[in-house]
Amino acid sequence: METGSREGSSLRNLLSETDELCLAHTSYEAALTRAEQRLKGWEAIFQRERSEAVGLVADLLGRPPKRQELILRNNARYCTWGTLERLLAQSWRQRFASPDRAEHLARLALLVAERLDTTFYGAAAIEDMRARAWGYIGNVHRLRADLAGATRAFATAFRHLRHGTREPIEHALLLDLEASLRRAQRRFAAALRLLRRAFYLFEMAGDRHRAGRTLLGMEIVLTYAGYPEKGTPLLYKAIELIDSSQEPDLLLCAWHNLIDGLVDAGRHLEARRLLSRVRPLYDRFPESVGHRSEWLAGKIALGLRQDEEAETLLSKARAGFLAENAPYEAVVVSLELSTLYARQGRTQEMKHLAAEMVPFFSSRQIHREAAAALAFWKHAVDTETAGLDLATRLVSFLKRARYDLDLPFERPA
Repeated sequence: METGSREGSSLRNLLSETDELCLAHTSYEAALTRAEQRLKGWEAIFQRERSEAVGLVADLLGRPPKRQELILRNNARYCTWGTLERLLAQSWRQRFASPDRAEHLARLALLVAERLDTTFYGAAAIEDMRARAWGYIGNVHRLRADLAGATRAFATAFRHLRHGTREPIEHALLLDLEASLRRAQRRFAAALRLLRRAFYLFEMAGDRHRAGRTLLGMEIVLTYAGYPEKGTPLLYKAIELIDSSQEPDLLLCAWHNLIDGLVDAGRHLEARRLLSRVRPLYDRFPESVGHRSEWLAGKIALGLRQDEEAETLLSKARAGFLAENAPYEAVVVSLELSTLYARQGRTQEMKHLAAEMVPFFSSRQIHREAAAALAFWKHAVDTETAGLDLATRLVSFLKRARYDLDLPFERPA
Protein backbone atom coordinates (compact mmCIF):
# COMPACT_ATOMS: atom_id res chain seq x y z
CA MET A 1 0.00 0.00 0.00
CA GLU A 2 2.80 2.34 0.95
CA THR A 3 4.72 1.34 -2.18
CA GLY A 4 1.71 2.01 -4.36
CA SER A 5 1.21 5.30 -2.62
CA ARG A 6 4.82 6.30 -3.33
CA GLU A 7 4.47 5.21 -6.96
CA GLY A 8 1.22 7.14 -7.25
CA SER A 9 2.85 10.18 -5.74
CA SER A 10 5.84 9.90 -8.11
CA LEU A 11 3.52 9.52 -11.05
CA ARG A 12 1.53 12.56 -9.96
CA ASN A 13 4.77 14.51 -9.59
CA LEU A 14 5.90 13.44 -13.06
CA LEU A 15 2.54 14.37 -14.51
CA SER A 16 2.71 17.70 -12.70
CA GLU A 17 6.22 18.33 -14.02
CA THR A 18 5.01 17.39 -17.48
CA ASP A 19 2.17 19.86 -17.16
CA GLU A 20 4.65 22.52 -16.07
CA LEU A 21 6.84 21.67 -19.02
CA CYS A 22 3.87 21.96 -21.32
CA LEU A 23 2.91 25.26 -19.75
CA ALA A 24 6.50 26.44 -19.97
CA HIS A 25 6.64 25.29 -23.57
CA THR A 26 3.39 27.08 -24.29
CA SER A 27 4.77 30.18 -22.57
CA TYR A 28 8.05 29.84 -24.49
CA GLU A 29 6.17 29.44 -27.76
CA ALA A 30 4.12 32.52 -26.92
CA ALA A 31 7.30 34.47 -26.14
CA LEU A 32 8.83 33.37 -29.44
CA THR A 33 5.70 34.38 -31.29
CA ARG A 34 5.74 37.81 -29.66
CA ALA A 35 9.46 38.21 -30.47
CA GLU A 36 8.86 37.21 -34.07
CA GLN A 37 6.01 39.69 -34.31
CA ARG A 38 8.23 42.45 -32.90
CA LEU A 39 11.00 41.51 -35.32
CA LYS A 40 8.59 41.61 -38.23
CA GLY A 41 7.37 44.97 -37.00
CA TRP A 42 10.92 46.34 -36.88
CA GLU A 43 11.70 44.89 -40.30
CA ALA A 44 8.59 46.54 -41.69
CA ILE A 45 9.61 49.88 -40.17
CA PHE A 46 13.16 49.61 -41.57
CA GLN A 47 11.84 48.58 -44.96
CA ARG A 48 9.46 51.54 -45.02
CA GLU A 49 12.28 53.87 -43.98
CA ARG A 50 14.53 52.55 -46.74
CA SER A 51 11.79 53.08 -49.31
CA GLU A 52 11.07 56.60 -48.06
CA ALA A 53 14.81 57.40 -47.95
CA VAL A 54 15.00 57.29 -51.76
CA GLY A 55 12.81 60.38 -52.07
CA LEU A 56 14.04 62.05 -48.89
CA VAL A 57 17.72 61.85 -49.84
CA ALA A 58 17.01 62.95 -53.42
CA ASP A 59 15.10 65.97 -52.07
CA LEU A 60 17.82 66.71 -49.52
CA LEU A 61 20.68 66.55 -52.02
CA GLY A 62 18.79 68.76 -54.45
CA ARG A 63 19.23 71.67 -52.05
CA PRO A 64 22.37 73.80 -51.42
CA PRO A 65 24.91 72.15 -49.09
CA LYS A 66 24.43 74.61 -46.20
CA ARG A 67 20.67 74.18 -46.49
CA GLN A 68 21.11 70.39 -46.33
CA GLU A 69 22.81 70.64 -42.94
CA LEU A 70 20.13 73.01 -41.65
CA ILE A 71 17.38 70.62 -42.71
CA LEU A 72 18.99 67.66 -40.95
CA ARG A 73 19.47 69.65 -37.75
CA ASN A 74 15.85 70.85 -37.65
CA ASN A 75 13.63 68.37 -39.50
CA ALA A 76 13.27 64.97 -37.84
CA ARG A 77 11.47 63.57 -40.91
CA TYR A 78 14.84 63.21 -42.68
CA CYS A 79 16.57 61.60 -39.71
CA THR A 80 15.85 57.90 -40.08
CA TRP A 81 17.92 54.76 -40.30
CA GLY A 82 16.99 54.47 -43.96
CA THR A 83 18.35 57.96 -44.69
CA LEU A 84 21.54 57.16 -42.78
CA GLU A 85 22.11 53.97 -44.76
CA ARG A 86 21.42 55.63 -48.09
CA LEU A 87 23.74 58.57 -47.46
CA LEU A 88 26.56 56.19 -46.52
CA ALA A 89 25.91 54.01 -49.57
CA GLN A 90 26.07 57.04 -51.86
CA SER A 91 29.22 58.24 -50.10
CA TRP A 92 30.90 54.91 -50.81
CA ARG A 93 29.90 54.98 -54.49
CA GLN A 94 31.27 58.52 -54.93
CA ARG A 95 34.69 57.89 -53.34
CA PHE A 96 36.60 57.69 -56.65
CA ALA A 97 34.46 59.86 -58.90
CA SER A 98 34.20 62.74 -56.42
CA PRO A 99 36.07 62.38 -53.11
CA ASP A 100 34.84 65.80 -51.92
CA ARG A 101 31.22 64.79 -52.46
CA ALA A 102 31.86 61.44 -50.79
CA GLU A 103 33.12 63.21 -47.67
CA HIS A 104 30.18 65.62 -47.69
CA LEU A 105 27.72 62.73 -47.83
CA ALA A 106 29.49 60.92 -44.99
CA ARG A 107 29.33 64.07 -42.84
CA LEU A 108 25.61 64.41 -43.58
CA ALA A 109 25.25 60.82 -42.40
CA LEU A 110 26.97 61.81 -39.13
CA LEU A 111 24.40 64.60 -38.67
CA VAL A 112 21.60 62.06 -39.13
CA ALA A 113 23.25 59.70 -36.63
CA GLU A 114 23.30 62.49 -34.02
CA ARG A 115 19.53 62.82 -34.20
CA LEU A 116 18.52 59.15 -34.22
CA ASP A 117 16.53 57.81 -31.26
CA THR A 118 18.98 55.63 -29.31
CA THR A 119 16.19 53.85 -27.42
CA PHE A 120 14.57 52.69 -30.67
CA TYR A 121 17.54 52.08 -32.97
CA GLY A 122 20.04 51.18 -30.25
CA ALA A 123 22.99 53.31 -29.17
CA ALA A 124 25.52 50.62 -30.08
CA ALA A 125 24.11 50.19 -33.61
CA ILE A 126 24.30 53.96 -34.15
CA GLU A 127 27.93 53.92 -32.97
CA ASP A 128 28.67 51.29 -35.64
CA MET A 129 27.34 53.61 -38.32
CA ARG A 130 29.30 56.56 -36.95
CA ALA A 131 32.41 54.41 -37.15
CA ARG A 132 31.63 53.51 -40.74
CA ALA A 133 31.08 57.17 -41.67
CA TRP A 134 34.42 58.18 -40.15
CA GLY A 135 36.06 55.25 -41.94
CA TYR A 136 34.71 56.58 -45.25
CA ILE A 137 35.99 60.06 -44.38
CA GLY A 138 39.41 58.61 -43.56
CA ASN A 139 39.43 56.78 -46.88
CA VAL A 140 38.65 59.99 -48.76
CA HIS A 141 41.56 61.74 -47.02
CA ARG A 142 43.77 58.83 -48.06
CA LEU A 143 42.63 59.20 -51.68
CA ARG A 144 43.56 62.89 -51.50
CA ALA A 145 47.00 61.88 -50.17
CA ASP A 146 46.20 63.62 -46.86
CA LEU A 147 47.60 60.77 -44.80
CA ALA A 148 47.68 62.72 -41.53
CA GLY A 149 43.99 63.61 -41.92
CA ALA A 150 43.22 59.99 -42.76
CA THR A 151 45.04 58.80 -39.63
CA ARG A 152 42.99 61.14 -37.43
CA ALA A 153 39.72 60.07 -39.06
CA PHE A 154 40.47 56.37 -38.56
CA ALA A 155 41.34 56.98 -34.90
CA THR A 156 37.89 58.57 -34.49
CA ALA A 157 36.27 55.67 -36.33
CA PHE A 158 37.82 53.07 -34.03
CA ARG A 159 36.78 55.07 -30.94
CA HIS A 160 33.15 54.86 -32.07
CA LEU A 161 33.55 51.19 -32.98
CA ARG A 162 34.66 50.34 -29.42
CA HIS A 163 31.22 51.53 -28.23
CA GLY A 164 29.39 49.67 -31.00
CA THR A 165 27.76 46.27 -31.27
CA ARG A 166 31.09 44.46 -31.84
CA GLU A 167 29.69 42.94 -35.00
CA PRO A 168 32.59 41.24 -36.86
CA ILE A 169 31.60 42.76 -40.21
CA GLU A 170 31.77 46.34 -38.93
CA HIS A 171 35.23 45.66 -37.48
CA ALA A 172 36.37 44.02 -40.70
CA LEU A 173 35.11 46.93 -42.82
CA LEU A 174 37.27 49.37 -40.87
CA LEU A 175 40.30 47.07 -40.96
CA ASP A 176 39.95 46.82 -44.74
CA LEU A 177 39.84 50.60 -45.11
CA GLU A 178 42.71 51.15 -42.68
CA ALA A 179 44.81 48.71 -44.70
CA SER A 180 44.51 51.07 -47.70
CA LEU A 181 45.98 53.82 -45.54
CA ARG A 182 48.87 51.59 -44.45
CA ARG A 183 49.49 50.75 -48.11
CA ALA A 184 49.61 54.44 -48.98
CA GLN A 185 52.09 54.91 -46.12
CA ARG A 186 54.14 52.06 -47.64
CA ARG A 187 53.71 50.04 -44.47
CA PHE A 188 53.05 46.92 -46.47
CA ALA A 189 53.49 44.34 -43.70
CA ALA A 190 50.98 46.22 -41.53
CA ALA A 191 48.54 46.45 -44.46
CA LEU A 192 48.75 42.70 -45.08
CA ARG A 193 48.17 41.94 -41.38
CA LEU A 194 45.05 44.13 -41.33
CA LEU A 195 43.71 42.53 -44.50
CA ARG A 196 44.29 39.02 -43.19
CA ARG A 197 42.32 39.88 -40.03
CA ALA A 198 39.54 41.41 -42.13
CA PHE A 199 39.45 38.34 -44.38
CA TYR A 200 38.99 35.96 -41.43
CA LEU A 201 36.28 38.15 -39.89
CA PHE A 202 34.36 38.35 -43.17
CA GLU A 203 34.76 34.61 -43.67
CA MET A 204 33.58 33.92 -40.12
CA ALA A 205 30.52 36.09 -40.72
CA GLY A 206 29.77 34.28 -43.98
CA ASP A 207 30.34 37.37 -46.14
CA ARG A 208 32.09 35.76 -49.11
CA HIS A 209 31.92 38.87 -51.28
CA ARG A 210 33.76 41.12 -48.84
CA ALA A 211 36.23 38.33 -48.11
CA GLY A 212 36.99 38.30 -51.84
CA ARG A 213 37.45 42.06 -51.79
CA THR A 214 40.10 41.75 -49.07
CA LEU A 215 42.00 39.16 -51.13
CA LEU A 216 42.05 41.64 -54.02
CA GLY A 217 43.35 44.24 -51.57
CA MET A 218 46.14 41.88 -50.51
CA GLU A 219 47.13 41.35 -54.14
CA ILE A 220 47.33 45.11 -54.68
CA VAL A 221 49.54 45.50 -51.59
CA LEU A 222 51.88 42.78 -52.88
CA THR A 223 52.07 44.55 -56.26
CA TYR A 224 52.93 47.84 -54.56
CA ALA A 225 55.55 46.06 -52.48
CA GLY A 226 57.20 44.65 -55.62
CA TYR A 227 55.96 41.05 -55.38
CA PRO A 228 53.17 40.89 -57.98
CA GLU A 229 53.71 37.19 -58.71
CA LYS A 230 52.72 36.30 -55.12
CA GLY A 231 49.30 37.86 -55.66
CA THR A 232 48.21 35.63 -58.54
CA PRO A 233 46.87 32.75 -56.37
CA LEU A 234 44.95 35.29 -54.28
CA LEU A 235 43.25 36.65 -57.40
CA TYR A 236 42.01 33.22 -58.48
CA LYS A 237 40.43 32.79 -55.02
CA ALA A 238 39.05 36.36 -55.01
CA ILE A 239 37.29 35.75 -58.33
CA GLU A 240 35.55 32.72 -56.79
CA LEU A 241 34.29 34.77 -53.85
CA ILE A 242 33.35 38.16 -55.36
CA ASP A 243 29.63 38.49 -56.06
CA SER A 244 29.23 40.14 -59.46
CA SER A 245 25.65 41.17 -58.63
CA GLN A 246 26.98 43.34 -55.78
CA GLU A 247 30.02 44.94 -57.42
CA PRO A 248 30.54 43.84 -61.02
CA ASP A 249 33.28 46.45 -61.46
CA LEU A 250 35.17 44.88 -58.53
CA LEU A 251 35.05 41.50 -60.27
CA LEU A 252 36.36 43.15 -63.44
CA CYS A 253 39.24 44.67 -61.43
CA ALA A 254 40.19 41.23 -60.12
CA TRP A 255 40.09 39.70 -63.61
CA HIS A 256 42.09 42.59 -65.08
CA ASN A 257 44.81 42.34 -62.43
CA LEU A 258 45.00 38.58 -62.91
CA ILE A 259 45.35 38.80 -66.70
CA ASP A 260 47.85 41.64 -66.46
CA GLY A 261 49.90 39.62 -63.97
CA LEU A 262 49.89 36.60 -66.28
CA VAL A 263 51.14 38.80 -69.13
CA ASP A 264 53.97 40.17 -67.00
CA ALA A 265 54.86 36.60 -66.01
CA GLY A 266 55.10 35.61 -69.69
CA ARG A 267 52.00 33.38 -69.58
CA HIS A 268 50.55 34.92 -72.74
CA LEU A 269 48.41 32.02 -73.99
CA GLU A 270 46.69 31.67 -70.62
CA ALA A 271 46.17 35.44 -70.48
CA ARG A 272 44.65 35.47 -73.98
CA ARG A 273 42.23 32.67 -73.08
CA LEU A 274 41.05 34.48 -69.94
CA LEU A 275 40.74 37.84 -71.71
CA SER A 276 38.49 36.26 -74.31
CA ARG A 277 36.39 34.77 -71.53
CA VAL A 278 35.82 38.06 -69.67
CA ARG A 279 35.56 40.39 -72.67
CA PRO A 280 31.78 40.88 -72.08
CA LEU A 281 32.59 42.20 -68.59
CA TYR A 282 34.91 44.83 -70.07
CA ASP A 283 32.17 45.81 -72.52
CA ARG A 284 29.82 46.56 -69.62
CA PHE A 285 32.11 49.29 -68.25
CA PRO A 286 33.54 51.15 -71.24
CA GLU A 287 33.90 54.43 -69.34
CA SER A 288 35.64 53.10 -66.24
CA VAL A 289 38.06 50.71 -67.94
CA GLY A 290 38.80 53.01 -70.87
CA HIS A 291 41.29 51.38 -73.20
CA ARG A 292 42.68 48.87 -70.75
CA SER A 293 41.30 45.79 -72.51
CA GLU A 294 42.92 46.93 -75.78
CA TRP A 295 46.14 47.52 -73.87
CA LEU A 296 46.04 44.02 -72.41
CA ALA A 297 45.26 42.48 -75.79
CA GLY A 298 48.12 44.47 -77.36
CA LYS A 299 50.58 43.27 -74.71
CA ILE A 300 49.46 39.68 -75.25
CA ALA A 301 49.93 40.01 -79.01
CA LEU A 302 53.34 41.60 -78.42
CA GLY A 303 54.37 38.68 -76.25
CA LEU A 304 53.16 36.18 -78.85
CA ARG A 305 55.12 37.98 -81.62
CA GLN A 306 51.93 38.94 -83.46
CA ASP A 307 53.48 42.27 -84.37
CA GLU A 308 50.86 43.74 -86.68
CA GLU A 309 48.01 43.09 -84.24
CA ALA A 310 50.15 44.34 -81.34
CA GLU A 311 50.95 47.62 -83.09
CA THR A 312 47.30 48.27 -83.94
CA LEU A 313 46.04 47.57 -80.43
CA LEU A 314 48.81 49.40 -78.57
CA SER A 315 48.51 52.45 -80.83
CA LYS A 316 44.77 52.58 -80.20
CA ALA A 317 45.25 52.21 -76.44
CA ARG A 318 47.94 54.91 -76.45
CA ALA A 319 45.67 57.37 -78.26
CA GLY A 320 42.94 56.63 -75.75
CA PHE A 321 45.19 57.24 -72.75
CA LEU A 322 46.43 60.51 -74.24
CA ALA A 323 42.81 61.61 -74.68
CA GLU A 324 42.00 60.55 -71.10
CA ASN A 325 44.99 62.53 -69.80
CA ALA A 326 46.43 59.39 -68.17
CA PRO A 327 50.19 60.09 -68.23
CA TYR A 328 51.58 56.88 -66.74
CA GLU A 329 49.47 54.65 -68.94
CA ALA A 330 50.29 56.72 -72.04
CA VAL A 331 54.03 56.60 -71.40
CA VAL A 332 54.18 52.91 -70.49
CA VAL A 333 52.19 51.88 -73.57
CA SER A 334 54.43 54.15 -75.67
CA LEU A 335 57.49 52.36 -74.33
CA GLU A 336 55.85 49.02 -75.05
CA LEU A 337 55.28 50.18 -78.62
CA SER A 338 58.92 51.20 -78.67
CA THR A 339 59.95 47.65 -77.75
CA LEU A 340 58.13 46.50 -80.87
CA TYR A 341 59.83 49.15 -83.01
CA ALA A 342 63.23 48.32 -81.48
CA ARG A 343 62.71 44.67 -82.29
CA GLN A 344 61.92 45.63 -85.89
CA GLY A 345 64.71 48.23 -86.16
CA ARG A 346 62.25 51.11 -86.76
CA THR A 347 64.38 53.93 -85.34
CA GLN A 348 62.37 56.83 -86.76
CA GLU A 349 59.13 55.63 -85.15
CA MET A 350 60.96 55.34 -81.83
CA LYS A 351 62.24 58.93 -82.14
CA HIS A 352 58.75 60.18 -82.98
CA LEU A 353 57.24 58.50 -79.90
CA ALA A 354 60.00 59.77 -77.60
CA ALA A 355 59.60 63.33 -78.91
CA GLU A 356 55.85 63.20 -78.11
CA MET A 357 56.22 61.53 -74.72
CA VAL A 358 58.64 63.88 -73.00
CA PRO A 359 56.60 67.13 -73.16
CA PHE A 360 53.35 65.29 -72.37
CA PHE A 361 54.83 63.51 -69.37
CA SER A 362 56.87 66.47 -68.10
CA SER A 363 53.88 68.82 -68.08
CA ARG A 364 52.13 66.57 -65.55
CA GLN A 365 52.97 66.41 -61.86
CA ILE A 366 55.08 63.26 -62.10
CA HIS A 367 57.87 62.63 -59.63
CA ARG A 368 61.42 63.51 -60.57
CA GLU A 369 62.91 60.02 -60.96
CA ALA A 370 60.27 58.93 -63.46
CA ALA A 371 60.85 62.10 -65.48
CA ALA A 372 64.62 61.43 -65.37
CA ALA A 373 64.04 57.91 -66.72
CA LEU A 374 62.03 59.26 -69.63
CA ALA A 375 64.66 61.93 -70.39
CA PHE A 376 67.33 59.22 -70.40
CA TRP A 377 65.22 57.21 -72.85
CA LYS A 378 64.81 60.16 -75.22
CA HIS A 379 68.55 60.81 -75.20
CA ALA A 380 69.23 57.14 -75.96
CA VAL A 381 66.71 57.18 -78.81
CA ASP A 382 68.08 60.42 -80.26
CA THR A 383 71.62 59.05 -80.21
CA GLU A 384 70.38 55.73 -81.60
CA THR A 385 71.73 53.77 -78.63
CA ALA A 386 68.30 52.68 -77.37
CA GLY A 387 67.35 49.06 -77.78
CA LEU A 388 64.85 46.43 -76.74
CA ASP A 389 66.55 45.73 -73.42
CA LEU A 390 66.51 49.38 -72.31
CA ALA A 391 62.86 49.84 -73.30
CA THR A 392 61.89 46.72 -71.34
CA ARG A 393 63.81 47.89 -68.27
CA LEU A 394 62.19 51.32 -68.37
CA VAL A 395 58.69 49.82 -68.62
CA SER A 396 59.42 47.79 -65.49
CA PHE A 397 60.84 50.83 -63.68
CA LEU A 398 57.88 53.10 -64.51
CA LYS A 399 55.38 50.50 -63.33
CA ARG A 400 57.14 50.27 -59.97
CA ALA A 401 57.76 54.03 -59.73
CA ARG A 402 54.04 54.72 -59.97
CA TYR A 403 53.59 53.12 -56.54
CA ASP A 404 56.97 54.00 -55.05
CA LEU A 405 57.67 57.70 -55.29
CA ASP A 406 61.06 57.24 -53.61
CA LEU A 407 62.29 54.62 -56.07
CA PRO A 408 65.55 55.90 -57.61
CA PHE A 409 66.23 55.59 -61.32
CA GLU A 410 69.56 53.86 -61.85
CA ARG A 411 70.96 54.83 -65.23
CA PRO A 412 72.27 51.85 -67.18
CA ALA A 413 75.96 51.91 -68.09
